[in-house]
Amino acid sequence: MRFSVFQPPQAQHGSVPTLFYLAGLTGSEETFATKAGAQRLASQLGLLLVSCDTSPRKTGIAGEEDDWEFGSGAGFYLNATQPPWSKFFRMYDYVRDELRQLILASFPATPDRLGIFGHSMGGHGALVLALRNPTIYRSVSAFAPICSASHCAWGRKAFVRFLGEDTADWAQYDAVELIKAAQRQLTPHILVDQGLADKFLAQGQLLPQSLEEACTAAGQPLTLRQHSGYDHNYYFISTFMADHLNYHAKALAAVR
Repeated sequence: MRFSVFQPPQAQHGSVPTLFYLAGLTGSEETFATKAGAQRLASQLGLLLVSCDTSPRKTGIAGEEDDWEFGSGAGFYLNATQPPWSKFFRMYDYVRDELRQLILASFPATPDRLGIFGHSMGGHGALVLALRNPTIYRSVSAFAPICSASHCAWGRKAFVRFLGEDTADWAQYDAVELIKAAQRQLTPHILVDQGLADKFLAQGQLLPQSLEEACTAAGQPLTLRQHSGYDHNYYFISTFMADHLNYHAKALAAVR
């Protein structure tokens, strides 16, 4: 596994709040660093930024690189239970445990001021990790996330191969299903930005309306911002990156 880290100037003088970013399908540990335009403001806000790859690579599994929607570059931030994927594809544990512990041991990251955000498949991962681990991730946001992976073509395609046929096993990696099952507030607040010209929104892959409905019913605070003219790419992400960084900086500064 590979990851990238941006350290702000404040890290030279002590520990700083830290944001984990999860990229989407076909992304890698370089995608955020080269496309999102986050470093300038992060240096002003004193945020350490971490981004990891989206899957294991070169595992030797037959066909792992054949499909951009599954396998290499498409680990869906879950722990696979089905062979042969279960031997290597354990992205949920990797992000929550291995990577987090490595960052805390090797960089001046403040342990109780960690946030997480992501894009598309990475937005799915960020929401799931934050909802299931609110004492670890104290803030969460997403750009055009896959909100209900159990109920879209991308998610179903991956889940059946990673997790098996039992849809009950899928719910633990579905943000909407987690909120529905809890029927209560799981995290202080969720920020989501969605472009209305996003072709994957039109195809029913993202389902932000399902997230909004679940949050309303459960009393989970959510700000869902929808933007005319924006699609699924990093021009959209970089346009609203400052809002997300400021959002996380404020939330993490408030942690006591």
